[in-house]
Amino acid sequence: MHFMINTYNLTLIQGKVPLLSLEALHQLHIFIFVLAITHVIFSVLTMVLGGAKIRQWKQWETEIHKNDAGNGPKKLTNVQQFEFIRERFNGVGMESTMLSWMHSFVKQFYASVTKSDYATMRLGFIMTHCRGNPKFGFHRYMVRALEADFKKVVGIRWYLWIFVVIFMLLNVNGWHTYFWISFLPLILLLAVGTKLEHVIAQLAYDVAEKHSAIEGDLVVNPSDEHFWCGKPRVILYLIHFILFQNAFEIALFFWILTTYGFNSCIMDHVPFIVPRLVIGVVIQLLCSYSTLPLYAIVTQMGTFFKKEIFDEHIQQGLVGWAQKARMRTELSKDAAAAGPTRHGPSSRLEMLRRAAAMMQCRRALPR
Repeated sequence: MHFMINTYNLTLIQGKVPLLSLEALHQLHIFIFVLAITHVIFSVLTMVLGGAKIRQWKQWETEIHKNDAGNGPKKLTNVQQFEFIRERFNGVGMESTMLSWMHSFVKQFYASVTKSDYATMRLGFIMTHCRGNPKFGFHRYMVRALEADFKKVVGIRWYLWIFVVIFMLLNVNGWHTYFWISFLPLILLLAVGTKLEHVIAQLAYDVAEKHSAIEGDLVVNPSDEHFWCGKPRVILYLIHFILFQNAFEIALFFWILTTYGFNSCIMDHVPFIVPRLVIGVVIQLLCSYSTLPLYAIVTQMGTFFKKEIFDEHIQQGLVGWAQKARMRTELSKDAAAAGPTRHGPSSRLEMLRRAAAMMQCRRALPR
């Protein structure tokens, strides 16, 4: 085929040179490999460190189950007396939007998720999606959902490669491009952490605005309206980009160091190298210990729940049930002339069993 012409033959015939030499292509392949390995390592490290903090919440879950078993009669309580409300608005005016955002920005650096936050958001989730199952294992569901999202974060999408190509092309001498773009993931990470904290503040504000006193426990109302673009998934895409960009910075440093040496002109000056490495470490720690745990619980405060709310065997059963339902629908169309379909005892038993599995939650899964 004429499309399979050798590059160098084509160069000799047309008098042109290839865009990348063989050495450049070889080095590019090495860098891509280093970047992929670094991204996977950083993602796993983030998941391990963040997961360690999330596992500490298991103790809160156990205490909540014990307290629920010994609850007495419900009493009327002023909404301002709830710790969840006090933590968010103590010394901060509820009507001051600027102060609320500033408080959310600072809150992500210390005690980003407290016990009262966990208990209140857990109860809000259960009362919205699983009202018939007050002993629902919220912590186990949250961990399963986070693990499912982690599988998406580890992957590298096409638009991330486009980002890499653009900034490699912008690496012009004197611009210090890699130094300036190292601030981008840090700024995005701070914005994401602030937004997640502000979602909690909005949940508290909605309750305080509608009620002056509440009988029993404080119940928040989850909603997608609290998130950017009305989609909690946007947060996951931003965290994915942040981790990839941070891995890109570190991978580029080690690739240049091992390939060309520290004194290479490509390495840039020391005053521009050290801040990049420090920012990379700060991003890794902040994302692991603050942003990821915030993401794990706050994104459950959306309008819909995730399919991980069902155990794996129930998920498989529901998928099988849906497939059988489609098959029965197609068969019923073919046999419409034969009269109404009658279900035998085994079919009815199967339908009851599937229905019982779905009764733990009352809302349908989103798309």
